[in-house]
Amino acid sequence: MSAIIVQELLEKTKDLSLDETLVFLAKEFPGKVIFSTSFGQEDQVITDFIAKSNTDITVFTLDTGRLFQETYDVFHKTLKKYKRPIEVFFPEAASVENLLKTKGPNSFYDSVENRKECCFIRKVVPLRKALAGNSVWITGLRAEQSENRQDLSLFEYDGGFEIIKFNPLLKWTLEEVETYLSENNVPQNALHKQGFVSIGCAPCTRAIFPGEDIRAGRWWWESSHKECGLHSAKKD
Repeated sequence: MSAIIVQELLEKTKDLSLDETLVFLAKEFPGKVIFSTSFGQEDQVITDFIAKSNTDITVFTLDTGRLFQETYDVFHKTLKKYKRPIEVFFPEAASVENLLKTKGPNSFYDSVENRKECCFIRKVVPLRKALAGNSVWITGLRAEQSENRQDLSLFEYDGGFEIIKFNPLLKWTLEEVETYLSENNVPQNALHKQGFVSIGCAPCTRAIFPGEDIRAGRWWWESSHKECGLHSAKKD
């Protein structure tokens, strides 16, 4: 059934622009379309589109408890500019307390397994809560962000979270994203001008060097596919 729905969505939206697709989805799945933002460049583009389309699409973010102050700054600026609510989901306090009690605050540096455990507690569990009961999850994924995302589709079914994903910027280049943000005066994270392309939790993100892969600054101390489990169609 999910494959059929995905194919139908691909067919029905093939001639629609991004903003027209947002309006279509909001009407097709009333009250059940949700967008996850981490306030990165791609997410800010989509936030701008959603605000301008004036559709009934819920915008939410995950506060892991380890974010950069600059991320909170752009969060605040986004609220002021668009005057639309952004729901916030947090990790379960007991899980975080137990993790720090048993392994300390920086266990993620010790092994990939520990890092994934931290990501699971701080990101995956809150995301499951946010997505529950919804039909379409809008993401800011782009194909050129990593080799792991090259074969994604505009619409696809995420079996891990049992929801249809819409990746509207899939074929956009970073240059197109940056041009859109500039031309539309969209709030951006100040860290982007300091070499941070992909921004996650502060202890797990660094600026990248010239010529490095876009995702090289995430979990730079390990060799993996640079994913945290949020996009379960692709595993580390």
